[in-house]
Amino acid sequence: MTDAPAVEYAAELIKRATVFRVPVVHFWPGTAEQGALLTYQTDVQDNFRRAAGYVDKILKGAKPGDLPVFQPTRCELVVNAKVARTLGLTLPQTFLVRADRVIQ
Repeated sequence: MTDAPAVEYAAELIKRATVFRVPVVHFWPGTAEQGALLTYQTDVQDNFRRAAGYVDKILKGAKPGDLPVFQPTRCELVVNAKVARTLGLTLPQTFLVRADRVIQ
């Protein structure tokens, strides 16, 4: 199974979970802004830049099998404090200071 349905239907998932007051933790950028409690994901922009580098090397003649495989090294934690308040959750300050971004 791929992640595509989780991304494609993220807004619907968040909407339905909100009705039942269930917090949503998601992996795709932007879902915290849509109403997920938090998102934790690799830096998608960084991954796209790396992919462009691979394409450039392959178009210049490099063999794909000879290129090194990199693991993502940058992640982003986005916390939606507004959603936490709506759900009656108290997020510890020690958690909030670790977030890359907090939506108030």
